[in-house]
Amino acid sequence: MNWKEASGGTTVCYCQNIDKDGIVASIKAGNNTLSQIKEKTTACTGGNCKELNPSGKCCSSDIMTLIELYSDKPAESGSASCCCCSS
Repeated sequence: MNWKEASGGTTVCYCQNIDKDGIVASIKAGNNTLSQIKEKTTACTGGNCKELNPSGKCCSSDIMTLIELYSDKPAESGSASCCCCSS
């Protein structure tokens, strides 16, 4: 997915139905870590993105990409691994 070109309504987190606009708004409000995004939007907290996401993966790496694109701070290193879908 090319998140820079994706429309604002493109779903990022399938299990919580959070779109790009919601994630980017949270980033622009100062939430620059995956934990902050999870707390403020509930993205990456549902537990079944791997099953619901057409790409078959957790949304955490997509959220980290959006943080890199829309934040003035670098994303946390090593935190793009699946965090909500692991059992």
